[in-house]
Amino acid sequence: MSDKIVAWLRTVLPGAYSALVAYFVTLGLPTWVTDLLGDASEQVVGVVILAVVYPVLRWLEVRTPDWLSRLLMGSARPPTYDKREVPA
Repeated sequence: MSDKIVAWLRTVLPGAYSALVAYFVTLGLPTWVTDLLGDASEQVVGVVILAVVYPVLRWLEVRTPDWLSRLLMGSARPPTYDKREVPA
């Protein structure tokens, strides 16, 4: 698998997991929170959950078997970046 696809998967999958968790969390939010945040409550909760889920997945990645890393992050290995390919 190319490094671009690996990088994409390792970005999108944690975001998808976070969106799923955020959906269920917002269903159970107290009314005072939704009144306070209004229409932005889902977005705010989504960002907060992503800020928690991504580091947890990265922490778990090195402590789990490869098959579970693939399930959680989309790939058991991080992408490699050649310094020559990075624009200055």
